[in-house]
Amino acid sequence: MPIARALTEPNFDTRWTSLRRPSITQAPQIWRSWLTDAGSLTKRLIALSEGDFEVEVVRQGWQTPTRSEAKALNMGSREKALVREVQLIGKGEPLVYARTIIPATTLTGRQRTLKLLGNRSLGSMLFSDPTMRRGPLQISRLRLQDKRTDVWARRSLFYLSEKPLLVCEVFLPALQQLK
Repeated sequence: MPIARALTEPNFDTRWTSLRRPSITQAPQIWRSWLTDAGSLTKRLIALSEGDFEVEVVRQGWQTPTRSEAKALNMGSREKALVREVQLIGKGEPLVYARTIIPATTLTGRQRTLKLLGNRSLGSMLFSDPTMRRGPLQISRLRLQDKRTDVWARRSLFYLSEKPLLVCEVFLPALQQLK
């Protein structure tokens, strides 16, 4: 999948910008409400797809995060984390590609269940946890390897009982078509 490579190749230049109010140069109008919404993306996608929604796990396993991901999580450069990549599908179309980085130190206590999500949405778990706190949003425009396609992404740190995980969500072109 070109998005997975775009997010993880060491030579791929992903610049994350702190999000306050995205200007026209930062993000096209059509993507701004998606990039700035601090609520549950899962809940919004379920409503938009009229309940025809599913989570497809692309891959999940222990990996070394990218330099940018490790820095955001204050991890050492060789530390492993549980990496979960999924597609959020509405009405049969992939709408969002999501990559979650969960440090081993986060997977203790009640947070051990993060390893067992399967095809359940991470968002439904995060937004129902009373200890959840979300850090500031960052946005990025990713130019895919074909050099003709740009997609917009956002990421933020979440804290469950003060233990961090990093969630990156890439908004796919099909999302524009869903009304």
